[in-house]
Amino acid sequence: QVQLVESGGGSVRAGGSLSLSCAASGLPYSSLHCMGWLRQAPRKEREGVATFRSDGSTRSADSVKGRFTISKYNPKNTLYRQMNSLKPEESATYSCAAAPDHVCVRCDGRYCYTFLPSTTAFGYWGQGTQVTVSS
Repeated sequence: QVQLVESGGGSVRAGGSLSLSCAASGLPYSSLHCMGWLRQAPRKEREGVATFRSDGSTRSADSVKGRFTISKYNPKNTLYRQMNSLKPEESATYSCAAAPDHVCVRCDGRYCYTFLPSTTAFGYWGQGTQVTVSS
């Protein structure tokens, strides 16, 4: 049984920081999966924030580059998210998700790179953790 369990959400003032973690278990061939962080704010569509591929490459949304980092501790199959300089509009439910690694790869001819796939491309989901940023 696949389980993705997030932790670390909470409330912070604008400009503050939070760390999220996601412990994954039961993934078939877990080393061949990419994992991602996604978020959904009230009355908005879910959006991808970052992905972490099996080879260690990452991709983050332009809106969070320079402020958010994604990392993974492979021995525990745990994904992390460090979020700095948070903004009120980033209040949302943050979820981690997993998919076969190829889902997070795009190739243009001979050049292949890590990218943020559609949120519907992820087959495994955690329950989500709430992040609230006050102004």
